[in-house]
Amino acid sequence: MDRKKRSEYATHLIEKQKIRWTYDVSEKQFFNAFSEAAASKGVTGTVLLQILESRLDNILFRSGLVASRPQARQLISHGHVMVDGKKASIASMRLKPGQVVSFKEKSQAIAKTMQAGLVSVCPEWISTDAKALTAKILMRPEREQLDQSFQESLVIEFYSR
Repeated sequence: MDRKKRSEYATHLIEKQKIRWTYDVSEKQFFNAFSEAAASKGVTGTVLLQILESRLDNILFRSGLVASRPQARQLISHGHVMVDGKKASIASMRLKPGQVVSFKEKSQAIAKTMQAGLVSVCPEWISTDAKALTAKILMRPEREQLDQSFQESLVIEFYSR
């Protein structure tokens, strides 16, 4: 039996879902990010990935302070995380270059136990201090610094049909 060739629509949909699931965002959050990226100046696909990368849960994960995005979301929703010294309880909060993510003093023991055994591979656009449990966003990531396995052009084609 021959398998049918995957349709163009299926290819676009699979790529969109791959990016959505990677960043653990809902369909509505993803579409809103896409709409914002499409309305902004710059390459829509790159801007979309920059928007997704600048989310607090993703910054915490990328910095190597937590093992996964779901773990980051839980720590944020339970009130353990601070941004620029203020409590942050929304995982989808977007951060700008210069902002610092840290843990509350009472929560640092929890964060340290979660970090035990993690090998941090921090991207060059985030500076992490594993001892102080802080991460600082240095700049917006360029396309070369983002996940190269994504084909964001397929997502743009998906929404432009």
